[in-house]
Amino acid sequence: MTGSIRSRPVRGTAVAAAGAVVLAACGSPSEREDGAGDLTTLRVGATPLPHAEVLEFVDEELAEEEGLSLDIQEYTDYNQPNAALTEGELDANYYQTVPFLETYLEGNPDADLEYVGDVHLEALGLYSAGEESLDDLPQGAEVGVPNDASNLGRALDLLAAEGVVELDGDVGRVPGEGDITGSDLDVEITPVEAAQLPRSLEDLDAAVVNGNYALEADLPENANVLAWEDSEDNEYANGLVVRSEDLESEDVRTLDELLHRPEVRDHMEQTWDGVVVPVGEATE
Repeated sequence: MTGSIRSRPVRGTAVAAAGAVVLAACGSPSEREDGAGDLTTLRVGATPLPHAEVLEFVDEELAEEEGLSLDIQEYTDYNQPNAALTEGELDANYYQTVPFLETYLEGNPDADLEYVGDVHLEALGLYSAGEESLDDLPQGAEVGVPNDASNLGRALDLLAAEGVVELDGDVGRVPGEGDITGSDLDVEITPVEAAQLPRSLEDLDAAVVNGNYALEADLPENANVLAWEDSEDNEYANGLVVRSEDLESEDVRTLDELLHRPEVRDHMEQTWDGVVVPVGEATE
């Protein structure tokens, strides 16, 4: 793979880590054990915040007792992890929503990927570097939104809910720019790659930013939050994704169960209160 990727090393000896790298090239997850022979290594792709940090917590606190070791591969954009999973470079990824996966599969019909289940919701926020409230947005305000289809639609839903734009009453599940029918402020919607929105905020009046990128840029502390996405009945939760052949893998199911442990939920709430919201049924 080329592009923006960082790898967090798995815990254990250098021999175990080397064994994991060699064995990870073939076989299903349950067939790949590390060099010590008692832990199964799963290679999981994730964006750094909060996904990779959640996985790191699981790896350090819970995984070993369940026979797992996590090799966490970090990606700093949304474009690579599904391709890496499809190509067998990963056993799972953890960074996306169901609508995002559906959009990806529409454009990549040969990718046989399945969503395992919801883990957490990252509330989308409308941030501004200069304005303190929605009432302060000027006429003709330029508002940045993510440029991928599912997150753009999600951003437009948030802007519509706050009265910044109006959407066509017959809009589908994922609205696009063509579904905007009006705006009292005559706002200009500017699609930007999601990862670039925080650094573009100084050039915009406001921007709708995904939770992970907002956390990486410390936006909740360093910018004004004009509005939050409603977390009730929200279909944009994040969860594990695997190849279809591994959907019923015992190791994948174990990892999903660990992600729903009370300890993990508490970690999310204590570390990212209000931005990262645990969802799904808790496990013991």
